[in-house]
Amino acid sequence: MNSPMIPRREFVARLVGASALAGIAVALAVPEDATAGDVARSPDESAHGNAVVRWNAVAAEAFAPTEGTNPMAQSRAFAILHAAIHDALNAIVQRYESYTPGFATAPQAAVDAAVAAAAREVLVRLLPDQATLVEGAYRQALVTVREGPARTAGIAIGRAAALATLGRRTGDRADTAAQPQYTPRPGAGEYQFTAPFDFAAQPGWGRVEPFVIDLREHALDGPQALTSVEYARDLAYVTEIGHAASRTRTPEQSAIAKFWYEDSPLGWNRIASTVVRQRGLDPWDAARAFALVHFAMADGFVAGFAEKYRHRFWRPETAIAAAASDGNPLTEADRAWRPFLTTPPVPDYPSTHTVLGWAAAEVLIALFGDEVRFDTTSLTLPGVTRRFGSFSQAAQENGMSRLFAGIHFRHAVTDGRRQGRSIGRAVAGALAPVH
Repeated sequence: MNSPMIPRREFVARLVGASALAGIAVALAVPEDATAGDVARSPDESAHGNAVVRWNAVAAEAFAPTEGTNPMAQSRAFAILHAAIHDALNAIVQRYESYTPGFATAPQAAVDAAVAAAAREVLVRLLPDQATLVEGAYRQALVTVREGPARTAGIAIGRAAALATLGRRTGDRADTAAQPQYTPRPGAGEYQFTAPFDFAAQPGWGRVEPFVIDLREHALDGPQALTSVEYARDLAYVTEIGHAASRTRTPEQSAIAKFWYEDSPLGWNRIASTVVRQRGLDPWDAARAFALVHFAMADGFVAGFAEKYRHRFWRPETAIAAAASDGNPLTEADRAWRPFLTTPPVPDYPSTHTVLGWAAAEVLIALFGDEVRFDTTSLTLPGVTRRFGSFSQAAQENGMSRLFAGIHFRHAVTDGRRQGRSIGRAVAGALAPVH
């Protein structure tokens, strides 16, 4: 039986509480257009006019109590949620291809009722511990919809879309992703458990059925050879910049590491919501945008984990301690070395944090163009807002954060960027407009 995953909130709280630069402004010099801060507040404090955005905020709030425990499940649930909402809306007026086609249309259905019913059905089934929050939001949503045939039809088509989407994902192998249990093998380069964990998370997630992509089209070449000059350079870089007591890492880089430490589905969802609201998208366009962003991140986890457990490459803290055994005369061991932030309990290559960031960014670039100014916040560095002039700028910083944290090799980040961009571009063409 798998060991239970240690909630990351516990050690994030210690890190942030003890040493976060909460009083320092860590913003890039970009003019302010919109802020993502209000997305982290209660759903009824923002996005009054668009039911899709409101229910996205409900979902984000529902996930907040489990931040850090299972971002893979978060990505899958977000993707199912927004697929169902997208399909419900396109059953009322079809503007885009459906994710799960085949159920009856409902041209007279009330939009807000359809969105609410689809979201409620998915969230209650996938997050039963958050049923009180979801049911309260559902009752509040229906208060604004006039009773009558349109409301009844909206509830029916929303529920039908949710059940169809959930049905399609039944048997996608997510429920068996914890197996087979990972057992480390001896030898240089092999991923070993890292403190405080005595397990490797979700070793079967790479077998989960993707939402859009063909995994074969997004394969990677693998980690660097341990005896190569390139590997020695990567090891030296993370040893210097990622050490808990590094004198090279700047306060800004430390803040970047903590800011982006948040789970990718929550962080990039917040960015997507900011831009959706900033652009004033209608429910159909908002639903498609959210669905594509979350398809990209969900598929990023599948593709990334397939590579992680194929290559089983060790993390920097293991590699630095055991450098004497790697066969490379250019590396130097340091058994006392510790990373700036706690290493997640999965192999190094590739950095799925980087994969997801670039996958989401490429979808957003396809939808809105790259040079979009936005602000965003983070659960793992509260009180700080960072400002960006483009999605690629944010994705690049997101990837670099893993080096500053001391938890990834540069090659894992570089190839994570390549895989994420490939996935995002493939997903961006899904749910195509109906002409």
